[in-house]
Amino acid sequence: MSYKIAVASSDGENINETFGSAKSFVIYEVTNGVYQRTEERISDAEETVSKNNCNSGGCGNAGGCSSGCGRQGEASSKVELISDCRAVVCKKIGFHIQKQLERKAISAFDVNCTIEETIDKITAYYSRIDRHESLRK
Repeated sequence: MSYKIAVASSDGENINETFGSAKSFVIYEVTNGVYQRTEERISDAEETVSKNNCNSGGCGNAGGCSSGCGRQGEASSKVELISDCRAVVCKKIGFHIQKQLERKAISAFDVNCTIEETIDKITAYYSRIDRHESLRK
């Protein structure tokens, strides 16, 4: 079984970007427990909405930003960018993005370590899950 993992990294070695600040995602393809870097996907959309714009009703919510700037239910363009991945790994992922990822069946991992160490652990995790093995030792 083959699957992809998206990683937010600015230096190609460490997971040092949050989901929101990531301008690109490095994609690793895993086949039979062996992973390989296959591509880099660059986000072309700016997703921040200024508070002034939101408070003035510019985002469709005249009452302010309490409901996500009127974009509730709308998937983030970054989530769409990695929608074919099984997992995404970032330094930090916000709650609303985690919910969007869940709806697309993408696992989200918040970590602070090297890419190699993280991919090794995630591939071992998925290998055990795919073989229906217990995660307890």
